[in-house]
Amino acid sequence: MLVPLVIAAVCILLPIIYVIATYNALVALRNHIRDAWANIDTELKRRYELIPNLVATVKGYAAHEKEIFERITQLRSQCMGNQGNPSQQAADENQLVAALQKMMLVVENYPQLKSDKNFLELQHELVNTEDRIQAARRFFNGNVRDYRNKCETFPSSLIASGFGFQSEDYFNVDPAVREAPSAKFS
Repeated sequence: MLVPLVIAAVCILLPIIYVIATYNALVALRNHIRDAWANIDTELKRRYELIPNLVATVKGYAAHEKEIFERITQLRSQCMGNQGNPSQQAADENQLVAALQKMMLVVENYPQLKSDKNFLELQHELVNTEDRIQAARRFFNGNVRDYRNKCETFPSSLIASGFGFQSEDYFNVDPAVREAPSAKFS
């Protein structure tokens, strides 16, 4: 009499324990994604703070390149205001990085700017920030991968769909802007 009762209890408790453990794992992964996105957001804000100083420094030397500076300013504002999902943010960030790369090409025409101490410091900080954004993006995408794997593999996919866990987007970068903006110094 005791053995069938134990078997019945195990048959009931094991699935319940599995559901609870899987649910908790999904919540933890979702929270890792939110934390990783907050880290990306912090680095993007750092970039946004550097851009006006960099633009102002370059503008002093290359005043006639007005449209590039206006475009960077517009894209910076657009990126700062973007509160969308990672794919929307990535699209805006790709445009901003491309505009920064164009500005760095303009720098090539101004030898005195390339040796300006303020410009060199700002340029170094921007490259450092881009490296930090790249590291944060890799961490975020790794968490998204783990979360998606958990949501899409059987049998945890049943629990994910049953409790309404939604797929998350990767923070992808357009291949054309994968390199951090930098100026080549001759």
